[in-house]
Amino acid sequence: MDYQYNIGCSLTNLKGIRDFIRESLREQGITEIAASEIVLALDEMCSNLMIHGHHCDPSHILELHIRIPQEHTFVFEIVDESNVFDINQFAEPALGNLVNEKRKGGLGIRLVKSIMDNIEYVHDGGKTTCRLTKIISD
Repeated sequence: MDYQYNIGCSLTNLKGIRDFIRESLREQGITEIAASEIVLALDEMCSNLMIHGHHCDPSHILELHIRIPQEHTFVFEIVDESNVFDINQFAEPALGNLVNEKRKGGLGIRLVKSIMDNIEYVHDGGKTTCRLTKIISD
């Protein structure tokens, strides 16, 4: 089954994204804990994209797709027309450095990478797709 949700790039729309993801995963019988982790990761990705890629302009649209290509495998795609920052290219600072330097930022990327099993970016026809894959074992 495939799901799609289109939303304007306003942070006030993040609740709609979280609700869409949670309901779609609930229909697939995913546990509340696994669903909460996924919602957290996708909320982080979408909010960063809205802020840094679209400057919270609600006229800019994000597409969120959820595909289930095989049992236990969930593919989440965030599609937009920005030149997005690839988190795979980001060198994560050590946690101790973040605390000692009282640095803001960097934790969300670490969080997303720890939750998702694979993250990749595809650029095609002026659009960028951030594809996040999560394998959920029983």
